[in-house]
Amino acid sequence: MLTKNELPECPVASTVQLIGNKWKLLIIRNLLKGSQRFMQLKNGIPGISQKVLTDNLRAMENDGIVSREIFAEVPPKVIYSLTDIGKSLLPIIDAMADWGDKYKSLMTY
Repeated sequence: MLTKNELPECPVASTVQLIGNKWKLLIIRNLLKGSQRFMQLKNGIPGISQKVLTDNLRAMENDGIVSREIFAEVPPKVIYSLTDIGKSLLPIIDAMADWGDKYKSLMTY
């Protein structure tokens, strides 16, 4: 997890650093619906590769946004969930969805 000194001074820049790529936003969007296994996440995000999903999940786990629970089964079962910090992103995702809907309704093609 990043320390306060490692984050940009600007709070918007801090947010962008933590969740500012399209894959992280889509992962968060899907996890807001509930905990998911790796393949559920992969199948729910068209175009994401296994490596990119793995890298982003690890980064978000290190940043305290996502938690990973491993079950001692064969094959191993791993469940990804949002932490309380991750769940606090719901208003941001909702605002982005609202803005996207409004933007699409204003566009004339």
